[in-house]
Amino acid sequence: MPRIVECVPNFSEGRNKEVIEAIASAIASTEGCSLLDVDPGISTNRTVYTFVGSPGAVIEGALNAARAGYHLIDMRQHQGEHPRMGALDVCPFIPVQDVSMEECVECAKEFGDRLTTELGVPLYLYGEAAKDNAEHRQSLPQVRAGEYEGLPEKLRQDMWKPDFGSAEFVPSWGATAVGARKFLIAYNVNLLATKEQAHRIALNLREQGRSKEEPGRLKKLQAIGWYMEEANLAQVSMNLQDHEVTPLHVAYEECCKDAEELNLATVGSQIVGLVPLQAMLVTAQYFIDKEKLFILEEDQKLRLVIMRLGLNSIGSFNPKERIIEYMVQNDTDGPLVSMEVKDFILTVGSRSPTPGGGSVAAMSAALGAALGAMVGFLTYGNKKFADLDSKMRKLIPPLYKGMKDLSPFIDADAAAFSEYMLALKLPHTNEEEKKVRQTALQQGLSTAVKVPLCVAKIVTSLWQPLKELAEIGNINCKSDLQVGVRQLETAVWGTYYNIATNMAEITDEDFKAKTQAEIDEALKIAQENCAAILKILDERA
Repeated sequence: MPRIVECVPNFSEGRNKEVIEAIASAIASTEGCSLLDVDPGISTNRTVYTFVGSPGAVIEGALNAARAGYHLIDMRQHQGEHPRMGALDVCPFIPVQDVSMEECVECAKEFGDRLTTELGVPLYLYGEAAKDNAEHRQSLPQVRAGEYEGLPEKLRQDMWKPDFGSAEFVPSWGATAVGARKFLIAYNVNLLATKEQAHRIALNLREQGRSKEEPGRLKKLQAIGWYMEEANLAQVSMNLQDHEVTPLHVAYEECCKDAEELNLATVGSQIVGLVPLQAMLVTAQYFIDKEKLFILEEDQKLRLVIMRLGLNSIGSFNPKERIIEYMVQNDTDGPLVSMEVKDFILTVGSRSPTPGGGSVAAMSAALGAALGAMVGFLTYGNKKFADLDSKMRKLIPPLYKGMKDLSPFIDADAAAFSEYMLALKLPHTNEEEKKVRQTALQQGLSTAVKVPLCVAKIVTSLWQPLKELAEIGNINCKSDLQVGVRQLETAVWGTYYNIATNMAEITDEDFKAKTQAEIDEALKIAQENCAAILKILDERA
């Protein structure tokens, strides 16, 4: 998997189209960087750029953006609703895939060192990158306190000496905060209210509240209130610093609660920049549970969140363009599972060892689970079986999830075999090469065993809901369920044979014994449950 870091530089310019586009071009033209989003704000006079790449690439992208901003932005002319202290006001580095927080801290420090060496501007570290600093200068609000106007005095104080660069005030630039942090969601709730009323709600909610003696209600939340002239409404503007602590729906509903107490209308909300998929799905589940809905498809869950939070109230919210996982990985499906059925069959029947029995076993398992889900859906919502709706809401999800979870193993099995074949081709002309090759072969065989074992384990988790479905499900779908359970039993037999073949050459005896016991148990459970379910179906009228 590629190593991916996200960088979200915020520049103090949201009105001049030429400047906004020049900075965007500087990022997009950097090799290895993918510019995902550009979000300018007129009232805030600020633009948030989101791009991703390898650790080295994002440092270069951020430097190129800063160079462009240095020549195009003059802070002496800047006014806007958002707190700011510099042309490049803040530049966080965020781990996305196969990158640690410590590596992002190193990105922040390397960027800070190079930026200040080249441009001679003051720079502060914040967040994870500032852990060695005094407590009073670790959070972004602390570092930015006093804003641009307070910098000349601030820079003269020993306690506010920059982490990088000179303490000399640069009027056209100001100062920059650079850090490493978790994924932050910039989220605004729209109100038909004044700026003062919105800020009052922000003070009620944000963690720091009004003071240490009067903290706010929501943890890991920063918030202020402002007025958007272009939209003719106020906003409670929030930074969700940890969406697992304070999720989107909590921030939204708490805003609505306070607005209602002040007799103010809430008119939707806005996500600035990108948002993690998990944050959206957690909020979807909240509304599903709250309203007792039954929704399984991911795109339908996202549509529910967009409607309930009013995310289209100011501008269009397109999940494909706003959810980071969708932007980073345009197609998460493998080549086999993406094939048309006819092409897959012809590929299996070709003169090639992959896809082979392992991929077909995974396909069989996925189809078996799919048939189970289908029988559940054809029972749910059917007037004849209306009394079973609540039961189907419990039985369908594990079968549907099993279907979705099993599908990737069609490609995974073929990939595991390819890993082993690559190891076979490694040179082995001397002892060192032989050792490296043998290690690679054993690793390849281990993967080739673990993949089908995972398929068998997923199938094992499906037998109980299938048995309950067989007892009460739509009798008109009897044959579909019979085919489904036979497919699942066949799939486990396929994994059994696949594992037996690959384990023969594995040298780790403890691993072999443990794996053999697990697949033997999975096969026994499959045979017993398949027979029991077929008996239940045969005895039903």
